[in-house]
This record gives sequence, structure tokens and C-alpha cells, in this order.
Amino acid sequence: MKLLNFIIVKFTICLIIGIVIAHYFNLHLSSGIYASIGLLILVGLYWLRIRQEINRSPFFAILVYGCMISLGINAYTIQNEKLQAKHYTNLNYNALPQSITFKITERLKPDSYNHKYMASVVTVNNETVIGKILINIKKDSFLNALPIDAIVFCNTEFKAIQKPLNPYQFDYGKYLELKQVYHQIYLNSKTLFISSNKPTTIYGYADKLRAKINNNLIKAGFKADVLSIINALILGQRQNIDKSIYNNYVNAGSIHILAVSGLHVGILLLILNALFSPLLYLKHGHTLRPLLIVTLLWLFAIIAGLSPSVTRAVTMFSIISVAMHLKRPTNIYNTLAISAFFILIFKPRFLFEVGFQMSYLAVIGIISFQPIIYKLWQPKYWIIDQPWKIFSVTLAAQIGVVPISLFYFHQFPGLFFISNLVVIPFLGFILGFGLLIIVMALAGVLTGSIVTFYSFIIDTLNGFIAWVAQFEDFLFRDIPFTWHQVICSYGVCMALFQWCKQKNFKWMAVSLIGVIGFQSTLFYNKYSTKNNAFVVFNKSRFTMIGHKQNDKLIIHHNLDSTKQASDNIIKNYSVNEGINTIKTDSLRPIYQFNNHIILAIDSLGIYQNLSFKPNYILIRNSPKINLNRLIDSLQPQHIIADASNYKTYVNRWKATCIKRKIPFHYTYEKGAYSLE
Repeated sequence: MKLLNFIIVKFTICLIIGIVIAHYFNLHLSSGIYASIGLLILVGLYWLRIRQEINRSPFFAILVYGCMISLGINAYTIQNEKLQAKHYTNLNYNALPQSITFKITERLKPDSYNHKYMASVVTVNNETVIGKILINIKKDSFLNALPIDAIVFCNTEFKAIQKPLNPYQFDYGKYLELKQVYHQIYLNSKTLFISSNKPTTIYGYADKLRAKINNNLIKAGFKADVLSIINALILGQRQNIDKSIYNNYVNAGSIHILAVSGLHVGILLLILNALFSPLLYLKHGHTLRPLLIVTLLWLFAIIAGLSPSVTRAVTMFSIISVAMHLKRPTNIYNTLAISAFFILIFKPRFLFEVGFQMSYLAVIGIISFQPIIYKLWQPKYWIIDQPWKIFSVTLAAQIGVVPISLFYFHQFPGLFFISNLVVIPFLGFILGFGLLIIVMALAGVLTGSIVTFYSFIIDTLNGFIAWVAQFEDFLFRDIPFTWHQVICSYGVCMALFQWCKQKNFKWMAVSLIGVIGFQSTLFYNKYSTKNNAFVVFNKSRFTMIGHKQNDKLIIHHNLDSTKQASDNIIKNYSVNEGINTIKTDSLRPIYQFNNHIILAIDSLGIYQNLSFKPNYILIRNSPKINLNRLIDSLQPQHIIADASNYKTYVNRWKATCIKRKIPFHYTYEKGAYSLE
């Protein structure tokens, strides 16, 4: 059994390697041919092994692992829609408006101006195509939210998803590419025609059910804030959570509560096991109960939107439920590997989603380190033992997710254990009672007293989370963390786990080597940031210039104090460039960087009678200048326009520079301009 578990884990690792290779090397579908050849060779070698009794040939194992890697490559490339001839990007549509028909597949969180949806393209110019796009529909009081499976016709053009315009800014286009979304369209209520809004898939019926649940809950008297938490906790929909409430959960280290995951599904499994326990008295009850439980778990996953976390959790607990029915011992590592294997076969791009990574790492941390932490102290009294168990679970989960969390989010909630100690013991009651309320709402028997009571529970939960989040001194922000440090951190964790299990010198030495490796990354990061840079950032309607001197950054800007304090452009740049000191200064007309002189021309448009020739011209605040005269007078090598200028002025300057064959950089189109 142990050997089988070890092989399954190895197979899953090989599958992951194959997916990573296909993703980063952009392999074509022809790679499947090599996988098929490998499988044929494997079958032949296996036959020879039986006939000739070659029991210890290493080639057999190599081919097996090679086939698993090929399987990962195939799983990724076969589902890469862009490699298929019918994908709309392969049909060379021009920038003119196209007649597009699409089907809504997912509702996203709206922004200040638009409702947002994911959609699959059905036809373009009456030609059947495939592919996904991002839909932006201007908020209009005459247009309700579109249901899943709605068929919409419009006449518009595909627009590219804008790349990040500042260093280290979140790349929304890259995030959407993982979901195979490469373009977006902008619409309003007058430029679209809804040809059908009836559900046709299981996702559409699930969305219709969620809509009915929400309508009944609203009629019963639930307010918006409480309703948004119910949707997140039970229905897996977080689109309507108020931003301040969401940030409180993040800062308190309890955001996992709002994402339906293993904790929620595990509690649901316990509830269903207890609910269907009377079935065991029937003749075929031992078969009927796990069948019903697994079916209901997957129905719950579909209603919750089949996110990576809920898919992983339901897959894993389905395997556990079947194993419980068969009365066979389950190895949790084996269960995790099997769930990951099957999920990645059907959804290989889940591997690169932050939620998928963190959910697995949290579970691995819990099953690996929780028993070790719990054994450090075993209280005699139940009232002390239970909080200690919860603390050990949350601490072990943090060991699993902290390195990758620091890499993605650069912050650590120091009071995570307080919020989890209070919330987790009551989460089972909140979920169970919430499911009962949904059933009562659908049946039309939900009373006002129950609504008031449950609203009080949710409001109390939000209030407690807000109270924890207010201690900002315990929220450690802007922590620089690189991939090298992530790898070294997990290397140290693995070595320490093995040392705790075996208590030998080898794993202690490996742990110390990992610590030295982590320290080396700190020195490397500090050395690599020892440089100077001059950056013209892209900031709509404002000018922001950064002058980096090793670990110091001077920001010249015209922002007001409110915008300056909350500006993520400076934070992102500072964290990733290892900045320790940030100073602000007013804008200047002249900057000198290394041997280059940068002249900044503002709205006054003054540049005459200079005693020097600037290498670069920075134009800001839309000066009324004749660019041809400026070029003749100053003969600059490069002209830069930031996002504080009118677009009509920029277009005129751009045309002039093209005609005069002078490089022109507009930060709103090309992003921040950097001199190093």
C-alpha cells in the first residue's frame, strides 16, 4: 500500500511537470504524438518484462514517468483553445466592428462603471467559432444583470486587454490568459440584443437557483451586507461583498472563510453523513449513502461555481467518502495526489491559479505539521485542548501558505490565530444553519425571527473581523519575497518535516543548507537592487517621476496627500526593488541622470534660451507648443509624454515625431519609461 501511494504521488508530480513544460514552452498539439509513441514503447517493454522476467530494469520506470509527463503535456495542449483552427483569434479579424454572438458563462465582480462577464464566442460574422472573451457592459438602470447561458448579439470590435503600464503592476491580461481569455468588448444597453436568457447547461440552472435563493432571502428581509456573506460562505459567490468588509477579512487573516474550500466541504460532509445515517438500516444503505453524499457534494460544487478550491475539496472528500464506504484506510497524501491528478487532467490551467496552489499547500501544511505541533503540548482539560487543536491547525496551515502568500501579496496578518480561534469553532453552526435557512427560503417558510437571529450572527462575525483588522500594527505589509525565497522556504519546511519524523543528522544538515540558501537569496536580492534608475510612471491626470539610488527612492510628483498615501504604483515599485527609504519632492524643470539631461516642459511651454541640449524631453500637463520648432531648437534624442496630457495633443505630437523620425514614448500606451 505504501509503495502504491508513493507511485501515485510520483505520477502526480510528473503530470505537473508536463503541464509546466507545456505552459512555459508553448508546445504544439504534435507533442501528443510523442506521448503516443511513448505509450506504445511502454506496452511493448511491459510485455517483454513479463516474458523475459526483467524485474529491475530502470528503463521501465523511466518510460512510465515519461508517459506521465507526456500526459500532462497532452492535457494542457489539447485544452489550449488557441491552438484550434476554429478559435476566433486564428481567423484574422480586422479592427473594424464585427457581428458577434456570445453566451454568458460567468458573472464577475463589477467595477465602478461596468458589469463584467466571461463569455464564450458562438459566432463571428455568422461563422461558428470558439473562444472566450471578457464582456464589459456599461451600468444602466434599464438593464438587469445577465443570467448565465444568456445568448447575446452585438456589433462591435474586439479590443486587446491592456498590459500593465507601470513596473510590477498586477498583469490582468496575463491573469485572463490563464483562463484562455485574450480580448474584451465594451457594450451598453443600446448596443446589444438578448436573443435568449433561458438556462441550457447545468451552470445556467445553478445560476437560476442561486438567483431564486437570493430573491427569496431578500423578500425574507436579509440586508445587502449579510446577503453577500451568505453568498460567499455557502454559495461560493463573492462578487457583491463590500470592499471594506472584504479587506477586513484579508487583514484579519480570515479570507479563507469567504472562499468555499476544504473546511466548508468537510463540515458539509459531516452534516450529510449524520443526516443520511438512517439509510444504513436499509438493505442497500451502505451503497446508497455514499452515492447520495457524493452526488450532493458535486451539486454543491456546481452551485458554488466550481472554483479551484471547491473542486479540489469536493474531489478529495468524494474519495474519502467512497473509502469510508469501502471501510479501507485512507492515506491523506494519496487522497490529495489522486484529487490533484484528476483535477489537472481535466483543468490543467488550475495549476497556475493562486487559489488552487494555496488550497493544496494549506492542506499539506495541516496534515504534515499539525500532528507535530499538537504533540509539543497536550493539555489535560478539554476546554484548553480544543483551542490548542484549532491553533495547531491554523499554525500548520500558515506554514504551508506563508511563503507563497508573501510572494503574491507581500503581507502577513499577525493576528490570524485570534480570528481563527474564534471563528472556526462556530463556522460549522453558521454553515449548517445557513443551509437550513436556504432550504426554508426555497420552501417559503422562513420567518422574520430567524432572519433577525441569523443576521445578528453574520453582523457579529463581520464586527469581530473588523475589530481584529483594526490592529494594523500586527499586519505586516510590503514584505519583499521572490521565487528563490519561496523555493528555499519550502525546501527548509520539507527538510524539517523529515527531521521531525526521523530525527537524523542528514535531514538536519539539509535544513541548515536550506537556511543558508535562504540567506543567500537575501544577499542576492540586496545586491541585485544596487542600481540607479530614472522612471517616468504612468499616472492618469498626474505626473509622477521616480529617481532610484540603490535602496533609496525620490518621488517627484504633483499628487495630493490623499492620493499619495494610497498610491499602489509607489508601493509595488518599492517592494519589488528593495527600497528602504522613500522621499517625496516637487516637480522640477530639469533632471540629470548619469550623463543624461531630461527637460520637463509643463503647461507653460517654456523651453527657449537654454544653454544646454537636453537628451530627453518630458512633456506634461498639455503645453501648447509647436513640436517641430522644439525639435529644431533642442534636437532631443527622445520625447516622452506622460498621462497628464490631453490625448488629442499626444496624437498630434506622435504624428510629428514619426514624421521627424524621433522616438516617441506615450506612457498611457507603452507604459512607464525607465532609464537605467
